[in-house]
Amino acid sequence: MGKSYSMDLRERIVAQVAAGGSRRGAARHYGVSDSCAVKLVARAERTGSIEPARQGRPPGGGKLAEHMAFLIDIVEATPDITLPELAVRLEVEREVKVTTPSLSRALIAAGFSYKKSPDGLGARTRRSA
Repeated sequence: MGKSYSMDLRERIVAQVAAGGSRRGAARHYGVSDSCAVKLVARAERTGSIEPARQGRPPGGGKLAEHMAFLIDIVEATPDITLPELAVRLEVEREVKVTTPSLSRALIAAGFSYKKSPDGLGARTRRSA
């Protein structure tokens, strides 16, 4: 993912355009692309801010978000359930097909971790705060 330009550079581009310069002229002067200057000034006019927008997907979404309570109930009732078994139950009972790595990431985000016991068996447990 690309890195945002500094606030100092953003301020100088917007100031040059505000002083009567063209957007493309400011872009050439400061060594950025034309589209960068055009979009930056448009954003400043539209929102009043030249801060970079958040990059990436917004947190908290995904197809498992609405099924987390269901997953947590299953894992707490059957701590030694495997991720493939959990994926099958989710598909059968909720008609949601998901990969085991996705389930693992969701359970880790919910505070679960995989702990092995001395006998070699494992169980998912909630981390204590």
